[in-house]
Amino acid sequence: MENKKVWFVTGASKGLGLSLVKQLLSAGYNVAATSRTVNSLNKAVGSEESESFLPLEVTITNEQSVKDAVSKTIEKFGSIDVLVNNAGYGLFGALEELSDEETRQNFDINVFGSLNVIRQTLPYMREKRSGKIFNIASVGGFRADFPGVGIYCSTKFAVAGFTEGLASEVQELGISATVVYPGYFRTDFLSSDSMAAPKNSIQDYATSRASIEAHEKEIAGNQPGDPEKAVAVLIKIASEEKPPVHLFLGKDAYEMANGKIEIITSNLEKYKSLTVSTDFDS
Repeated sequence: MENKKVWFVTGASKGLGLSLVKQLLSAGYNVAATSRTVNSLNKAVGSEESESFLPLEVTITNEQSVKDAVSKTIEKFGSIDVLVNNAGYGLFGALEELSDEETRQNFDINVFGSLNVIRQTLPYMREKRSGKIFNIASVGGFRADFPGVGIYCSTKFAVAGFTEGLASEVQELGISATVVYPGYFRTDFLSSDSMAAPKNSIQDYATSRASIEAHEKEIAGNQPGDPEKAVAVLIKIASEEKPPVHLFLGKDAYEMANGKIEIITSNLEKYKSLTVSTDFDS
């Protein structure tokens, strides 16, 4: 039965990941969920390990940690049918402000951590020639003209890029890959636990400072998106035979994506003569 499928969800102790795990368990799915600590995960979910729930303590930047978690999932449930890469964190700061260490750490978690999970999960999906992968990015992974979040957005652009490539690679194997672009959803994502700031700020970047302050004092707690509705859509899409490669969630995400498409279309047409003049036969 559909609800006996096995879901593997990273970053499951808060935000969209937590809402997803709770809905899946309520609907009768088998769920393996990861977090940095099992105690925080059990407390957040309100349940400990059971016949249908496997909480896992995982460091997603550590390949062995990920491999062990995937092996435990296979041992308990026999398969992984749906993978949701949700683990990640936000990073505020203008590009010049953020150090190499801060920047690389954001990429390590948001990009390379997800790749670790995909690499360890795909062998089992390939073996049975089926599986669905959802990589949670952000609308900031499609449109990044927001001051003070360029590095974070670039990690999500990377997620979108490798997901699109992955989708073309695994299609012949009966596996799908979808990049999910949520807009602003009312979770704790904008809290200090999920958003990092630069250690060395540069006051010249006034617009970036104002953006950070607005996120902390005005947007946090007032996001328009309902996380419960978002994960319900995700579960519904996962039941489709051929999920889309690109999935936007939220009215704001829809509007921001359309806005960028209009900008690109306008620029393409404005500079078309120059663009196409660069071929040998032009």
